[in-house]
Amino acid sequence: MSIPAQTAAPFQGRSLSDVVSELTEEVRELYTADEVPWVVGYSGGKDSTAVLQLVWLALKGLPAEQRTKPVYVISTDTLVENPVVALWVSQSLDTMKKAAEEQGLPIEPHRLTPKVEDTFWVNLIGRGYPAPRPKFRWCTERMKIKPSNTFIRKVVRRHGEAILVLGIRKAESQARARAMAKHEKRRVRDRLSPNGNLPNSLVYSPIEDWTNDEVWMFLMQEDNAWGHDNQDLLAMYQGASSDSECPLVVDDSTPSCGDSRFGCWTCTLVDQDKSMTAMVQNDKEKKWMRPLLRLRDELDDVSKEGETRDFRRMNGRVQLFHDEVIRGPYTQEAREKWLRKLLEAQTKVRSRAPEHVRNIELITIEELKMIRRLWVFNKHEVEDSLPRIYEEETGEKFPDADLDEQLVIRASEIELLREICDGDEIHFGMVRELMGVDREFRTKTRRKGLFDAFEKVIEKGYYENKDDALEFALRKKEVRGGNAQTEISAKPEALPLEQDK
Repeated sequence: MSIPAQTAAPFQGRSLSDVVSELTEEVRELYTADEVPWVVGYSGGKDSTAVLQLVWLALKGLPAEQRTKPVYVISTDTLVENPVVALWVSQSLDTMKKAAEEQGLPIEPHRLTPKVEDTFWVNLIGRGYPAPRPKFRWCTERMKIKPSNTFIRKVVRRHGEAILVLGIRKAESQARARAMAKHEKRRVRDRLSPNGNLPNSLVYSPIEDWTNDEVWMFLMQEDNAWGHDNQDLLAMYQGASSDSECPLVVDDSTPSCGDSRFGCWTCTLVDQDKSMTAMVQNDKEKKWMRPLLRLRDELDDVSKEGETRDFRRMNGRVQLFHDEVIRGPYTQEAREKWLRKLLEAQTKVRSRAPEHVRNIELITIEELKMIRRLWVFNKHEVEDSLPRIYEEETGEKFPDADLDEQLVIRASEIELLREICDGDEIHFGMVRELMGVDREFRTKTRRKGLFDAFEKVIEKGYYENKDDALEFALRKKEVRGGNAQTEISAKPEALPLEQDK
C-alpha cells in the first residue's frame, strides 16, 4: 500500500503572525531606506491583494513623519475584463482611496485604461484585426502593458526612479520560477531585482516564495486593511472554480482555489473561459453573462475565418504560405456583423443583469466614435453604417455629429455606386476608396503623394476574387522562383509575366 505524499507545512512550520511580522518589518525598512516612490500592481486577485495588504499594514506601523513618499496603486482595466472582477476591482479602489485618506496613508489608487485607439474593439471591429492568436497576440501589449508602463515612466521622469511592488510568485509556474531565479542573481539590493523592460525601476516581490495555500491562509486570517472583505474575494474565486470548491486551508492536505484565473472575457488565447463558465454554472444570478460566453466562442471559431477575413493583408498585398493565401483583416461585412453581435449582447446583458450592473458597457461610446472614423476616413467606407447599426440594435440614436458634409459621397447615394459596379464588390470597394483618397488630398495645400495613394488602391482592387489572386500569386512566384512564403504586389506594369524574366 502506497503512502500518501506529505505536503510541506505552511510557512515551513512557522506561525502566520511571525511571517507577517517579519515581512512587514522588511517592507518598512525598504520603504524608509530612500526617497524612491513605490508603484504597487493591483489586479484585485489574491496575490496582488496579499501584497498590497502587507504594504498597507507596514505603513500603518510607521510614524506619520516617516510616511514621506507616495505609494501608487495601479490597476489596469482593459475594458473587456470579466464584468464581475472589473466591478470588484472598481469598488475596491474606491474603498481603498477613502480608507487611505481616513488613515493618513500616502497610498494613491489609480485605475488605468488603454487609449481608445488601443482598445480591443477598436482594433478588432475598427481596424479589422482578427481575434488574437498565439502567433498574433496583438492585445496584451496595447491593452495591459502600455497603460501601466506609461504610468510608471511618468513616475520615473518625475522622481528619477521607481520601485515596483508585485505579487509575482515562483509557485505560479515553472517559467515564472526560472525568470525570478534569473533576476535574483542580478539583484542590486536585498530583495530588489532590476526590471529589464523599464529603465530606472526595480522590482520587489515580497511573497515570491509563498504557495497558493499560504496566500489564502494570510487573506483569511488577516482582516483586509482597507475594509474590502476578503471573504467576498474568496467567494469570487469559489464561483470561478468548475467544481465550486474553494475551501479554507485547514491543514497540510487541504487544496486551495488558487488555480482560478480571471482575465479578459474576449480572450481567444485560451481554449475556454473557464472562470466565467464556472461562474455562470455555479450561480444562477450570473447567468446574465451567457451572451458574453457565446460571443467569445464565436470569436474563437477558426472554421469560419475563410468567410470573414479578406484574402489581402492590411496593406492590400497578397501573401502566400505553402501556396495558400494568408488571410488578412476582417472584411467590412464581418466587422459590421461583429458590431451587431456585440451591441446585441450588450442589450441582452442589460435586460437580464442585476441592478448594480444594469448599465454595463461592453463597448464605450468613445470606442464607437473611433470605430466610425476608422471605417469612414481610414477605410473609406463612406456608407457610414455605424450610426444605422447602432440605432437598429439599441433602439437609440447614435450620439455623434452627422458626417454628411465630410463625406465624398452621401450615404444615400452609395447604392447607386454599387449598382454602377454591377455587383462587383472588389470593383465597388476600389472606386469608393479612390473617391475617398481624392477627397482627402483635395483638402491639402500640396497634393504630393496623390498618385502613389491611387496606385496602392488600384493594386488592392486589381483582382477579381480570392481565386484570381491566388492564381496570379502562384504564377508570379513560379516566374520569380519565390520561396514558400512570398508577398505579391499586383502592378499593371508587371503584366504580362514575361516582363519579369
